[in-house]
Amino acid sequence: MEKQNLQKGSSGIQTVGSVLKVIGSWIYRLRKVLMAIPVILAAIYLARYNMANLPAQVGIDLQTTGVYAQMISRDLAVLGPLAVTGGCLLLMFCSRRIFYPWIISVFTLVLPILLYLTNIYPN
Repeated sequence: MEKQNLQKGSSGIQTVGSVLKVIGSWIYRLRKVLMAIPVILAAIYLARYNMANLPAQVGIDLQTTGVYAQMISRDLAVLGPLAVTGGCLLLMFCSRRIFYPWIISVFTLVLPILLYLTNIYPN
């Protein structure tokens, strides 16, 4: 009688363990997509924000004198960092090692923020 109760209890634990293994397997298979989703959402949010808030001509490379070394269009200032982030995510999907391109794509999210801050700060 006790042996049957132990077997029933262990089969329940085995069932939970097998379900957890299947879930873990699917998470591992979809790891690239799961890691890319927050980066894509943040990049799109920053691009939309910059498109609405940056001036028509955006200055890059702010000099110590307070003038910009070069002026570019707002579209290029928004789509450039978005393309760099997309390129890093593409490398992540093509690479066996996904962490390095993913972390670089996370760091590229700083580009739109820096463009915004350098163009709002002098004014």
